[in-house]
Amino acid sequence: MFGTYKEQDVTILLTDISGKVEPLDTKARERNIQSGVHYSEMLPIEHEPSAAYMKIYDDALRRYAKMTAEATAMVAEQIWQEKREKTVLVSLARAGTSIGVLIKKYIAFRYHVEVPHYTISIIRGRGIDQNAMAYILERHPPQSIQFVDGWTGKGAIQRELDLAMQAYPHVDAGLAVLSDPAHLASKYGTREDFLIASSCLNATVSGLLSRTFYRKDIIGEKDFHGAVFYQNLIPQDMTYGFIDAVAQYFDTLEIKESKEHIVSKTAQQEVEEICKKFGIQDINLVKPSIGETTRVLLRRMPWKILVHRFDDEQHLGQIYQLAKEKGVEMIQYPLENYKACGLIQKIADN
Repeated sequence: MFGTYKEQDVTILLTDISGKVEPLDTKARERNIQSGVHYSEMLPIEHEPSAAYMKIYDDALRRYAKMTAEATAMVAEQIWQEKREKTVLVSLARAGTSIGVLIKKYIAFRYHVEVPHYTISIIRGRGIDQNAMAYILERHPPQSIQFVDGWTGKGAIQRELDLAMQAYPHVDAGLAVLSDPAHLASKYGTREDFLIASSCLNATVSGLLSRTFYRKDIIGEKDFHGAVFYQNLIPQDMTYGFIDAVAQYFDTLEIKESKEHIVSKTAQQEVEEICKKFGIQDINLVKPSIGETTRVLLRRMPWKILVHRFDDEQHLGQIYQLAKEKGVEMIQYPLENYKACGLIQKIADN
């Protein structure tokens, strides 16, 4: 175990590569990605958020902790009804890890059962960590596995999971997420694109772990995919501040039927329309949903930010703040499945 998650909450099936990879600044990473280097072969420099941004985060956590708890309860109940005591949660690092901890805690609170929870790496274009899957399947039947993530963007990870599970025919590739604006998850808390506060931060709300890493000169044939433990950020660690702020609402919840969000086009159609409207040829440069837009502003080189309304401070306050800090143009756009969408800057060839 490494990072700041508690051992009783999650088993981390990742290799500690701290000190083995030199992180790159955003511009260098973006240039490399767009010239063909896979994103999983690099790590970003993780900066401490500004005081103004932390104020937005704290406000978002207060405002959305109960809604996050409600979504956790909804999706946990669906998992429990299907798998009950046989449930094995497998969260997708890193955004899914804290969500998996919350679902595990809800099941323990509601049904007094401690279900196993692992977190493993899946990388777009590289697949799932097969060594981690082997570790889990040596210990649990394949039908017990439930994959967990935070939200659906345009469905890239779901498609990667579908492809990966062709090698594991008895494992259900369906995702359980809190927010499913793309209408792709098999289990979800809500279809609404709402702000899960953990999407606002990087390592400091994810056990001080980096995003997952895979490069053959560092990750051996029998190793799990890698991650860095940012021990220098221990004073800023808010992982359990987020988890506890949500979990405190578990004993006050009334489980309600999730309202369907009616849309006239699929998530894929909406993304394709955005590509056409803004002359974007690479669909990977379009990142829809509040969570993905926030991550574009934190980790990538944003070109423009699309928002469904300019006056939605309640849902988009952290996006407004980050866009202001980075001097990124915001455009009001008639989004249907999402409330925000980040467009990544295309770097010209030199």
